[in-house]
Amino acid sequence: MTGLRLTWVQPEDLVGHELRQAAEDGRDATEIAHRWRAAGGAPAPGRAGASPEPATPQLRVLAAQLLDELAELPAPHAEAEPTDLAAVRAACPSWPPGPRGARDEETRSASPSLPQPALTQPALHAAWLGRAAGCLLGKPVEKLPLAGIRALGRATGNWPLRTWFTARGVPAELAAAYPWNRRSGPTSLAENIDGMPEDDDLNYPLLNLVLLRRHGPEFTTAQVARVWLDELPAGRTFTAERIAYRNLLAGIEPPDTARYRNPFREWIGAAIRADPHGWTHPGDPASAATQAYRDATLTHTANGVYGAMFLAAVIAAAAHSADVHACLRAGLRVVPPRSRLAEAVCLGIETAGAQGDFDAVADVLHAELGHYHWVHAVPNAALLAAALTHAEGDFSGSICRVVSGGWDTDSNGASAGSIAGLLAGHPARLPDRWTAPLKNRLATSVAGFHGIGFDTLAELTRETTRAVRGGAAPDRTETEVR
Repeated sequence: MTGLRLTWVQPEDLVGHELRQAAEDGRDATEIAHRWRAAGGAPAPGRAGASPEPATPQLRVLAAQLLDELAELPAPHAEAEPTDLAAVRAACPSWPPGPRGARDEETRSASPSLPQPALTQPALHAAWLGRAAGCLLGKPVEKLPLAGIRALGRATGNWPLRTWFTARGVPAELAAAYPWNRRSGPTSLAENIDGMPEDDDLNYPLLNLVLLRRHGPEFTTAQVARVWLDELPAGRTFTAERIAYRNLLAGIEPPDTARYRNPFREWIGAAIRADPHGWTHPGDPASAATQAYRDATLTHTANGVYGAMFLAAVIAAAAHSADVHACLRAGLRVVPPRSRLAEAVCLGIETAGAQGDFDAVADVLHAELGHYHWVHAVPNAALLAAALTHAEGDFSGSICRVVSGGWDTDSNGASAGSIAGLLAGHPARLPDRWTAPLKNRLATSVAGFHGIGFDTLAELTRETTRAVRGGAAPDRTETEVR
């Protein structure tokens, strides 16, 4: 088929991203970059998943060869940023204790058992609503630079950000300079929101509910892969997830699915799947992080995995503590402290504590971390931690701050909304301006869930949590969504 440009998988589009990843993790790719440019190779596509023109057959062959050569370059951060779980745990001196009787060797501890509170249906309802609202707030400005987000907000009197973006009142020249996200603009502005539209930030938590209900808490990474192949359309995957999907179809098994020709392996994708791992281990950050690890390593390595473990632990802690600062500290306990993600999170927390104006916080983070790709896990984790810290976990403050800070606006909004919603503990404590437009309706391509209400999702999650804590998958004949 002529003219088909597949995003996120073509070798000629991956080389530029891998060269950038090499620069970020300290590998010397100077000679390889020179060969690529000399052959006519282009940089990575700026904000799209594919370059506009196809490569010649010769350039595509060279691209595949260079990707393999780049994978062999030594990484200076390798010792401080392991991916093996035993090494991750060994690198974390404050790894939290697991509950008494934990089944998994990796979470068992001789330390005193932690309290294991139950998450109520209203708390989970607030978390699901929060995830959706935060995601939806960030959708229209995804991919826009920080200056554009600020200009659009100021043009409509919505800065500091406090409510949905709108196209009403935006001057034509500004709208042309900073167009709303092509796919999201028609469904995520104040004037056109009609329920929660489909988004991968909601699809993946749904898939993890399916995973846990089908395989229980002892699921393997291979079982994550099988659920994806059974339930997730390939066209609904992006970046690292699409690479892993392609690798699975090529017969490559986990964890090599995360490594083989995958320049997105330290991006944010695994983090957006982490919520159910935290929800199903309330008060137990260690087990939540360990469960998130088995999910994340299908697609990610090192900082990409830490982003998921960090969020799972924060969410597990938020089920036990209303103190957002304590929750963030719990998240840091499962991340190697010498890793770039841990250092970035600490920078976000410290900067938020030192600045009264969140725009100034965002400016510092962009100055320090702006060399990373806008979807990389490291800068986005820093921004998320900064927003939650600066807002003291308040729901509106958290989602508005994190979206106003740019980078991966919808994913960060979703994570901030999930955490702050859980901290709020009840949907009635979330402002109506965020929840009413959702109309208790979620669109998705995950079979069996399209049009489902967030209250129903909360009940399904509560059932799954009870089963996970009991050590088994739910009885599918009674509780399977389908």
